[in-house]
Amino acid sequence: MRYLPLAFDLKRRPCLIVGGGSIATRKARLLNKAEARLLVVAPEITDELRQLVLGSGGEYIVGRYHADLLKQADMVVAATNDASINATVSADAQALRLPVNVVDSPKHCTFTFPSIVERGPVSIGISSGGSAPVLTRMLRAQLETLLSPGLGLVAELAGRLRGKVKAALPEAQRKDFWHWVFNGPIVGQVERGDAANAEQTLLEELSRWEDRPAPSGEVYLIGGGPGDPDLLTFRALRLMQQADVVLYDRLVSTEVLELVRRDAERIYVGKKRQFHSVPQDDINQLLVDLAKEGKKVLRLKGGDPFIFGRGGEEIDRLAEAGVPFQVVPGITAAVGCSAYSGIPLTHRDHAQSVRFITGHLKEGDLVLPWRELVTPNQTIVFYMGLTGLPTIAQELIANGMDPETPAALVEKGTTREQRVVAGTIGTLPELAKTHNVEAPALTIIGGVVTLRDKLGWYK
Repeated sequence: MRYLPLAFDLKRRPCLIVGGGSIATRKARLLNKAEARLLVVAPEITDELRQLVLGSGGEYIVGRYHADLLKQADMVVAATNDASINATVSADAQALRLPVNVVDSPKHCTFTFPSIVERGPVSIGISSGGSAPVLTRMLRAQLETLLSPGLGLVAELAGRLRGKVKAALPEAQRKDFWHWVFNGPIVGQVERGDAANAEQTLLEELSRWEDRPAPSGEVYLIGGGPGDPDLLTFRALRLMQQADVVLYDRLVSTEVLELVRRDAERIYVGKKRQFHSVPQDDINQLLVDLAKEGKKVLRLKGGDPFIFGRGGEEIDRLAEAGVPFQVVPGITAAVGCSAYSGIPLTHRDHAQSVRFITGHLKEGDLVLPWRELVTPNQTIVFYMGLTGLPTIAQELIANGMDPETPAALVEKGTTREQRVVAGTIGTLPELAKTHNVEAPALTIIGGVVTLRDKLGWYK
């Protein structure tokens, strides 16, 4: 992120615009909405721009730019059709450490104008740092359709009553109160044009809020999928934004973790091969303890919580302790990684069944029903099988599997770092060494692997 999104308070502050045409006028409209005092210099100025300047209490100069004008400004916009003048304005402004924007020239900018979605005091800025303005406008259009036109009125109501709420409730209760306001009947009343009754409803609820019983805690057990944040469910995203604290493991991607509420406490409880930073029993008890403190606890797991994720053990402990919980399924690694690799697990010409197997070595041994696994027209997927891959290959071949059976390793599946190493069950252990395959990696064995060159779409 090269440009940090910030919100400037420009009310009555002088902003210099160099340029008087249509582009300068568009920038002036935005600055005028922010109640800035406009200063404009240009050989020619549009009528609309002139009116915007006068309405802001500013002034315009019909003439050429000179550096002395910067002494009057807190912010500068260069919007002429002369690249050399724009570059000069940028250099002069930066020499004085003034924030400067040069239209359509990101290299000369110290700030950029985002595409803005506005609902009263609520504003959302979407920026690409000047690299893809058409994309930001498209995203703005999508957000415009999602946000209620009455959202600004709700924000204004909250702003008017914020002081009363702060005086009436301790900090620990205020968050829950505002959460109720923005998710309850208040919004509907305001959007129906009944702001007076909405305010009365809010004040009545405020007067009795402290008498409410303390909110009970809850645990959200959520599958974060194999890595790509686009694979999360809507429900998962909603609960991730409500959590007070998140316990997450090593298989949760950075991109998925970024979608958790920013002020939530984060506790890493990940496990690496042959190393557990927090024992499972301690994780189970920590979920109970945090929930009994009245917190909304997010247990975020890679893949699906119930596919080799030990989620069943966690909810068993929660149920035993009487802690309420919700479970949100996630796309398990086998489904996500195979799809992103162009390997359909049950293509009818190659497999009529699929088996998910844990390849995790316990005390150096991997005890599995090997003969049952050597079945025609079946796909086998091994989770956590990278360390035990030589044993897996040896046992399958010893129990009758053809060494030429197609097999593949999918490393860091569904992420930008995804890599597929394909061969046969006989060659795969050596290929893993040659290509330095690292965990997390999934092993897929069966005829469906031969389809990846034809069907693979994620490169």
